[in-house]
Amino acid sequence: MNGLSGDAVHLTQAILHAGLEPMRPEVVIFPPFTLLHAVSQEAKSSALRWGGQNLFWEASGAYTGEISGAMLRDMGCRYVLIGHSERRQIFAESDAQIVQKVKAALLSGLIPVVCVGETEAERAQGLTDAVLRRQLEAVLPLLNLEASQPNLIIAYEPVWAIGTGLSASPEQAQAVHVFIRELAAAYSAQLARRLLLLYGGSVKGNNAAALFDQADIDGALVGGASLQAGEFIQICRAAESAGRGG
Repeated sequence: MNGLSGDAVHLTQAILHAGLEPMRPEVVIFPPFTLLHAVSQEAKSSALRWGGQNLFWEASGAYTGEISGAMLRDMGCRYVLIGHSERRQIFAESDAQIVQKVKAALLSGLIPVVCVGETEAERAQGLTDAVLRRQLEAVLPLLNLEASQPNLIIAYEPVWAIGTGLSASPEQAQAVHVFIRELAAAYSAQLARRLLLLYGGSVKGNNAAALFDQADIDGALVGGASLQAGEFIQICRAAESAGRGG
């Protein structure tokens, strides 16, 4: 929940002027709903993509304050974040609600970026694998096993590393990503190999390269650093150097 229209235009223009478009990583930005129009107008003739920060599971109706997948598509969105840790923690979104949202996104033709991760207390109790298994086994059955490419993206964001300045070490993040890919392989080994796994948790310009050096970290879900054009562009360049997806 940051920025006004002028901020969105400035940031989008800075990204576009950085020459990121020829790069391999797909760059996607997730502005607040009020800024989607401003971003889409700046980026509509570019390779830059944009998405929504959330959606409701119903297509329409008396749900004041909510937004549907069709509304996001109408704004040119190709992606949507679902189950972000702040939605789970602050707004008490359950695994069951997140499943409903993923289904709605897929029906709307959006690619859901499904966020999973453990809290500091859960990590201290050795519950990381159990928490991730619960969160992932709720959504992995929604993989389209007949498709050649996965129809969703998984973002691992350890809650203890968000907004704290802390970050999982590259080795810690890699170990969790391997665990996630192994869970996905139980549904489809082929899709598991192609499943994009993003790391999110205080990703910055000075730690992005080390994270992207890990075999199973395919990209980043960038939080606070995305509000600073220079920092965000540095992360994108690190992804390009590592040959990552975005």
